[in-house]
Amino acid sequence: MIYSQSMSIETILAEIDAEIARLTHVRTLLAGSVKVASTKAERRGKKAVAKTHKRRVLSAEARKRIADAQRKRWAAQKARTKA
Repeated sequence: MIYSQSMSIETILAEIDAEIARLTHVRTLLAGSVKVASTKAERRGKKAVAKTHKRRVLSAEARKRIADAQRKRWAAQKARTKA
């Protein structure tokens, strides 16, 4: 729509309000008829599986023990390749 300078502000605002009402009505119609997939599995067309277990969390001490053990394995592997 092209607004000329001769149009009053009230007329422009009335047209904007009418357009907003039309768009709101169309959005309501579309939202009621189309279900939007909300999860990644639904978007892929798969059934969503409910997770029943909580994720395990390691303590800082446990992470350190695991890291130290891995470093020890790497050192042993490196020693074997040198020999």
